[in-house]
Amino acid sequence: MNLVHELAKMIDHSLLHPTMTDAELRKGCDISRQYNVASVCIKPYAVAEAVEWLRDSEVRVGTVIGFPHGNSAVGIKVAETLQACRDGATEIDMVVNIGKVLQEDWDYVRDEIKAVTEATHAHGGLVKVIFENDYLTEDTHKIRLCEICSELGADFVKTSTGYGFVKGEDSRYGYLGATEHDLKLMRHHSAPSVQVKAAGGVRTLDDLLKVREWGVTRVGATATVAIIEEAKRRYTNDFTQGTLATDDTPGY
Repeated sequence: MNLVHELAKMIDHSLLHPTMTDAELRKGCDISRQYNVASVCIKPYAVAEAVEWLRDSEVRVGTVIGFPHGNSAVGIKVAETLQACRDGATEIDMVVNIGKVLQEDWDYVRDEIKAVTEATHAHGGLVKVIFENDYLTEDTHKIRLCEICSELGADFVKTSTGYGFVKGEDSRYGYLGATEHDLKLMRHHSAPSVQVKAAGGVRTLDDLLKVREWGVTRVGATATVAIIEEAKRRYTNDFTQGTLATDDTPGY
């Protein structure tokens, strides 16, 4: 596997922005096929269509559960997971109940992650547990989540949804996404079998290479075309950009 291919296989092409139309979702799947990324992470209702659009490709289809705020009841998250798996999803990105994490109701959090992980694994899928770190101000909360995910056999821990906006002192909303501090912390406190996914803020090839050095094996990205085209130019002297010259995928 050459380096450009290795880098493409780190990318989950994100197709989650609420404004995205069916035509834009289809275009995003076409981009994912052309660049042979690891997966698309698509809105739940469109999983079955994405499976058809990506048929005969190596690109996996994933979706989100309890997205973006993690507030759904455990039973609803499991039902969402089962529906997604029946529709053909092989990767499930679930958002934890953030309030329960902040109040350190670890029995609830553990039971929730366990239920979704077991439902996903029963269908042969991979589960990624989203912490939404912008809302977790204490490292102890992130560390405990890493420990629980390791105990339960989750496949990935993931920093963010990309939509966890926090109100600043100037009353404007923003987010940090995947920070160096959090990625290194999550890698250090997760079992070796648990991979780390960075989401939010990985927009360039240099961003991708940087998080790779920190032990990240997957990223959520919307700037897939720019990242891989730059990798081709840098590592293969390939200055052709193919038929999809631009990627206007909205999102983080």
